[in-house]
Amino acid sequence: MGARNPIERPRERMLMLGAEALSDIELLALLLGGGRSIERATTLLDSLGGLTGLASATCQELARVPGVGDASSTAIRAGLELARRIVQLELPYAAALRKPSDVATYVRALLRGEPQEHFVVLGLDARQRVRLVKRVAVGTLAHVDVHPREVFRPLLRAGMHSVIVVHNHPSGDAEPSDADLMLTRRLADIGRLVGIPVLDHLVVTDKDAISLANMGLVPG
Repeated sequence: MGARNPIERPRERMLMLGAEALSDIELLALLLGGGRSIERATTLLDSLGGLTGLASATCQELARVPGVGDASSTAIRAGLELARRIVQLELPYAAALRKPSDVATYVRALLRGEPQEHFVVLGLDARQRVRLVKRVAVGTLAHVDVHPREVFRPLLRAGMHSVIVVHNHPSGDAEPSDADLMLTRRLADIGRLVGIPVLDHLVVTDKDAISLANMGLVPG
């Protein structure tokens, strides 16, 4: 059989056409390197259930997949962490928030791949600039218990003017639950009492985000 056309190889395809021309498997194969990288990348994605599983896998879980090992597993985790940090730079300290999408991208990067629900508060100054980001609670796959005092304590100590609260749904369904709506009303009521209004409550997944303020579900 003749030699493969260089344009069929991931490295040469990236050099000639750019990273966007490569498939998920080809990009992962470049991180794995070595022989049979396409085959090993396919096995890895199949074993973990696609990119979502890859994003949440630990180095040890990656290394247990045949053909991966410690060197490749750490290279993959390093690449994923760099990507997460780059996205977080889109909401730098003291950035002004104009719309829910300004914060949704940042928070998705912060919580992407998390197997449990996390509750995060973003403290804002009087000009709606981000001054504080605090993860205040971690729950289970389908629920997170958060007490209002854990939400407002860091905001009061930091002298914040208002707050946006966010939590993730690892299930991939961003639709707010009845419990989410009850918590939003409770936090909004307490926010008015302590002088730190709740501007929005975002529910995010790895691919989506829903603003309860846009839905008219944040009192006041």
